[in-house]
Amino acid sequence: MTATIYDVAKRAGVGIGTVSRALNESTQIKPDTKARVLRAIHDLKYQPHALAQGLARKKTHMIAIIVPVFTGYFYLELLKGIQKEAAKNNYDLLLYSVDEGDRTEAFLKRTLSESRVDGVLLVSLKMSDKYAEQFQQSRFPIVLVDSLHSDLDSLTVENREGAYLATSHLISLGHKKIGMVDAQLKSAPAQVRLDGYKKALVDHGLPFNDAYLVITHDLTEKDGFNREAGYESMQQLIAMGEDRPTAVFIASDIQAAGAIQAIHESRLRIPEDVSIVGFDDIEMAEYLSLSTMHQPLFEMGQTAIQRLIDRMNDSELPVIRQRFHTKLVIRKSCGSQVPGMNL
Repeated sequence: MTATIYDVAKRAGVGIGTVSRALNESTQIKPDTKARVLRAIHDLKYQPHALAQGLARKKTHMIAIIVPVFTGYFYLELLKGIQKEAAKNNYDLLLYSVDEGDRTEAFLKRTLSESRVDGVLLVSLKMSDKYAEQFQQSRFPIVLVDSLHSDLDSLTVENREGAYLATSHLISLGHKKIGMVDAQLKSAPAQVRLDGYKKALVDHGLPFNDAYLVITHDLTEKDGFNREAGYESMQQLIAMGEDRPTAVFIASDIQAAGAIQAIHESRLRIPEDVSIVGFDDIEMAEYLSLSTMHQPLFEMGQTAIQRLIDRMNDSELPVIRQRFHTKLVIRKSCGSQVPGMNL
């Protein structure tokens, strides 16, 4: 049977408190007593429970990740980077999937009061001023990812810039009728990507046509960033017939996957009839030959853990706001020019 702390204490002739002090490098133990305990540990091949050791040192070596959903491709890629960097630094992850509003604040309150984790990553969720102040006052380490608060460390992607570049690329190919499929505007990325799309039209002298903008239905209560919503939204644009856009910027690759299905079912061709640029550059995008805006999600996840560990080691560090830039990845879905045009 596996040895317990009680077996060690019995063999060394001490109490379990003394064994704990020996394990946790306490100065309140005599050197000869410590040596006797360590010898007993070696002889019995005792393996102390990592979490218990951490709690004794007031460290759990656990990090809480609070995210809206676990199933989205955006979060899966981000979590890969988080997981790799956390493991490299001997931290385990505690994942919480929450909705907006009260549940988010309930988990934030729990992390402040229960001391189950050493730090928190809050992903794509709004941090209220009330809880930002509480985290500041308690000096509890937290980093926001894909979210912003002026008083806390924040890592974000330049969503507006990415949408601007995607739309500008379609314009550079000669398109004049450019639509957008967006997610629910309660999502901050959806809001700023719409801003980037509109700004690109204005800067290139093209009018914004409200009929060309489709805000996806929140079919699965996940902000509309999903395949089904992209499918329905593209059907709306296709139903415009000859008046439909010749090119569409789509706010996420997973929506673009649904849009591509709708286009194929309508016997239209990509890019001959409709050119498409997505956003995210998830793994699926390459298989779909989808032109898209690459987000450095894996790298952002790694950087988030690195910053959180720095914050855990030094609560006096100045607050940072780090922005990650997107990059246009050109594949077959946007073609080289508008059909029938000589550019």
